[in-house]
Amino acid sequence: MLTIECSTTLITLQGEEEIREKVLDERPFSVTLNDEVIGSAMVLATDLEEFAAGFLFGQGYLNRGDRVLEIRVCPEGRIDVYADVQFNRDEEMITTSGCGGTGKIASRLLHEKLPQLSSLKIDFTQLGELIKKTLSSSDLSQQTHCVHGCGYLTEKGFEACFEDVGRHNAVDKVMGAIIMGRFSSAGAIYTTGRLTSDMVLKCARMGVPIVLSRTAPSSLGLEIARKAGITLGAYVRPNRVNVFNAPHRIIPG
Repeated sequence: MLTIECSTTLITLQGEEEIREKVLDERPFSVTLNDEVIGSAMVLATDLEEFAAGFLFGQGYLNRGDRVLEIRVCPEGRIDVYADVQFNRDEEMITTSGCGGTGKIASRLLHEKLPQLSSLKIDFTQLGELIKKTLSSSDLSQQTHCVHGCGYLTEKGFEACFEDVGRHNAVDKVMGAIIMGRFSSAGAIYTTGRLTSDMVLKCARMGVPIVLSRTAPSSLGLEIARKAGITLGAYVRPNRVNVFNAPHRIIPG
């Protein structure tokens, strides 16, 4: 179950009324890599394999092209990831802008060389499909008003939408799906969350050429997009996009 039901008191000028509301079921999960605990997060308990792979990628423990051997979701709230990698737990970490201040990335990620981007372009028909399918992929948003969505589109068309209580977690699930070989990195991502530095950096490190948001970017998010050559679009609607960088990948009409 992704929601729980509870009783609430609705208070208006007309008086009080007892009603039932659905509340998002937020749960803690820890993530291990090769039997070593890396960190924990509060998540929506769906697409947990993708979340764990993306969580490790976002913090710098996994890189694009790394081989993930196995992912096991344990009932006691742990996700075990086994990958053909070595990692350094002592390197300098930076606390990100994630809600609650719990997100961390390795500081070296801000200075590493970024991959070459594909020549993918999308038109307004594809843009509309990406937005509409992301926002209508499930009833959770309408039921709880407590989830972020993140949709992904490639040259094959709309691939998937992942949802979570946090914008970072939803993007991590897309990154994890790419790491696991489900989708090509040559795609367009659309998030309902803000495009801060760590959000854009995940996409840049993965080589995603088009990064779009219903809301706004930050100055560092824009700086990373310029460094990577990413097409960064904000305030996106089906027939409107405010492109902050590299508009050549968006084709009107």
